[in-house]
Formats: sequence, C-alpha cells, structure tokens
Amino acid sequence: MPETTTATTTDGTAGADPAKRSLGTGPGRLLVTLYGVFTVAAASRSLYQLIAQFDRAPLAYSLSALSAVVYGFITFSLVRGGEGARRAALGCCALELLGVLGIGTWTLVDPAAFPDATVWSDYGMGYLFIPVILPVTGLIWLRRSRRA
Repeated sequence: MPETTTATTTDGTAGADPAKRSLGTGPGRLLVTLYGVFTVAAASRSLYQLIAQFDRAPLAYSLSALSAVVYGFITFSLVRGGEGARRAALGCCALELLGVLGIGTWTLVDPAAFPDATVWSDYGMGYLFIPVILPVTGLIWLRRSRRA
C-alpha cells in the first residue's frame, strides 16, 4: 500500500504530500500493469528454462531471470510511491534501458553467444519491442511525476 502523509499547504490546509503520492496512479497505472505482466512473464519463462534447459543456454536464461528481477523491483517501486521509491525506479529503469540496448546489440553482433533468446534479445523483438519502449516510457513518467 502506498505511503501517504498529510502536509500543510501554502493556504494552511492539510492535504496529501505530493512527494508521497503513488507513482502508480494516472498514466503510471499502465506502467505498473505492463511491468507486472513482464515480471510474471520473464520470471515464469526463465524459471522453467533454468530448471529444465539450463545446459542449453545458461547465459540467456540467467539474463532473462535478471530482467524479471529488474521488472519486479520497478513494479514494486511504482506501487510503493514516494521520493525514495521514485529514485530507485529511476535508477532501475536506466539500468534496464542499458541492459536492453547492451544485450540487444550483443545478440546481433554475436548470435552464437545466445543459442536461445532472452527477454532483451534483439531489443525485445520477440516481445514487440516493448522491453525497449518500457524503460524509456518509465524514465519519462518518473521525471514528470517528480514535478507534479
């Protein structure tokens, strides 16, 4: 449940502290939904692959598990709200974007290193490029929510 506190506004009335409002409200609700879906998708896929097929592509499956952890942390931060959670989500979205760009480039340059795809392979092409769009959208939302 998001933290809320009351603060006295400039006119002397009590109201919700905007720094503690949930990042998952308004347009952020769509981000929470998408990150939640990607958390479940990446976690379930990588868990199965790590258990049943690890010897086939350990690097790819481990990177998919890492992406699930990143997605889960961002989801949690967006739901939690507050300035600390916003900063943590901002850092994770930046890390996610670097991961998508780095792994996406790596899979194109050295396809032999990835006998099976990760969530971030080919910039998320297997997921309609949502993995590369999501962190950009998240970074924009997190920057805008700071000013609100």
